[in-house]
Amino acid sequence: MTHRLFAAALAVCLLTGPVAAPVWADDAPAAKAEKDKKADKKDADDKKDADDKKDEKDKEPKLSITTGTVTVDGEEVEYVATAGKLPQKHDGGDSKADIFFVAYTRGKLAEDGEAKGEPVTDKSRPITFCFNGGPGSASVWLHLGMLGPKRIRMPDDASFPEPPYKLEANPFSLLDKTDLVFIDPVGTGYSRPAEGEAREQFHGLEEDLNSIALFIHDYTTKYKRWESPKFILGESYGGLRVGGLSNLLQDRYRMYLNGAVIISGVLDFTTLSFADNNDLPYILFLPTYAATAWRHKALDDDLQGKPLADVVAKAEKFAYGDFADALLHGAAMPEEKRKEVLAEASRLTGLSEEYLEASKLRVSMWRFGKELLRDRNQIIGRYDSRYVGPGMDGVGESMDYDPSDAAIEGIFCAGMNAYLAEDLDYQDDRVYETLTSVQPWSYKPFVNRYVTTAPRLREAMVTNPKLQIFAACGYYDLATPPFAMKYTRDHTLDTEALRDRFEMKHYEAGHMMYVHEPSLVQLRKDLVEWFEAAAE
Repeated sequence: MTHRLFAAALAVCLLTGPVAAPVWADDAPAAKAEKDKKADKKDADDKKDADDKKDEKDKEPKLSITTGTVTVDGEEVEYVATAGKLPQKHDGGDSKADIFFVAYTRGKLAEDGEAKGEPVTDKSRPITFCFNGGPGSASVWLHLGMLGPKRIRMPDDASFPEPPYKLEANPFSLLDKTDLVFIDPVGTGYSRPAEGEAREQFHGLEEDLNSIALFIHDYTTKYKRWESPKFILGESYGGLRVGGLSNLLQDRYRMYLNGAVIISGVLDFTTLSFADNNDLPYILFLPTYAATAWRHKALDDDLQGKPLADVVAKAEKFAYGDFADALLHGAAMPEEKRKEVLAEASRLTGLSEEYLEASKLRVSMWRFGKELLRDRNQIIGRYDSRYVGPGMDGVGESMDYDPSDAAIEGIFCAGMNAYLAEDLDYQDDRVYETLTSVQPWSYKPFVNRYVTTAPRLREAMVTNPKLQIFAACGYYDLATPPFAMKYTRDHTLDTEALRDRFEMKHYEAGHMMYVHEPSLVQLRKDLVEWFEAAAE
């Protein structure tokens, strides 16, 4: 029945000629128009996205990529240098700072493909993130003094260098063993907050740690180095950063380090902060006073005839023994015993018994630097007590300036400016801030107590049993003395297993032991052995 009705309807259509098309057939042109409209919109959206990405890329800081070679340990090392700024962003995507860095990757540039003109990365090679201290210091000192392919050559006799200054190839670079990334924290080098961003969000212990940790995370991601053995290396205040970052990188980004290097660093300000209610620094600086007096021939013949290491060991034993006992007892110490302590302290430091007694055995570094060579009207360098300079007068209580800083800062500043422009082909309208004020610097978590990141380092070592630490210390460092680092290690790492993973070495120079070539030679040798073991 149904088929018959359909046939009849078809016959009527054929007899009556053309009839209106079904409703769905009328939609075909409209559907095509709608489809074309959607396609046009998609093309427009795609173009807008591409333009936005191009605009965003155009807004990103430009990188300068150059190549070079350096001969290290008789081997020619070919490398790619990348200098520029890495944008640091809020979670919403808005920029909050541009972090200036210089990175060295061993190898060549990619010659084709999407990565053409960028470094070819060997993910099996270690990568080390380097920073100085201050706070307020750029990474120039480690960069041109110790680690990079070019270096500043300082006179080994601690004499004042003569300008103009020259750079030379660095045969003691670590580029043969690890790729290197030098970081300038916000406010130093060319690193600055983004427009409208407050500098206070970077200028503080925790703020600084968060910013540098984010940079390390972002760099590792951008340059695909998550599978590489990873290290951090910090100098001076950079020691506090090492302690904090070792733990923060694990907790925040699940980034586990192979090792951390501390160059003349501090982990606990208790060991350095001279105060009426803190006897510890007076004890911990005494061995460096002895080393300095030995260097300047201010000790008696018996001690001057001994090797430096023996004199320092003797001073350490006395500092931890009778000297610490005298400070602990104060005026309650028996008179006869106190006289013995005064005599031995005088013999080991080169200061008179009268001066020591008048100061109640509490001689700060600033006073020592002025008093030791007062009869010669010379003052001692703080960063490196091998250096001396003329005093402004003969009656002042403390150092007038730091002769070692005066000798070193100008040559490194000139060297970095020349190197950036000429070797790295990088220029910026701003001043490259080698050392600048970042005050006020917030220590908010440590209000009314001494700042320390030593417990964080211990936590990182406990939770990451592969984390190795290397601390390099200069015998003539009156900024962060070696005995202070030894004290911190021994009071932080309470098991032999932990202390075995914290290696310390001493060098016959100061805070920047690498400006003394014999010390730099030994430092490289020690670090090569340590890196090879830690990267396994």
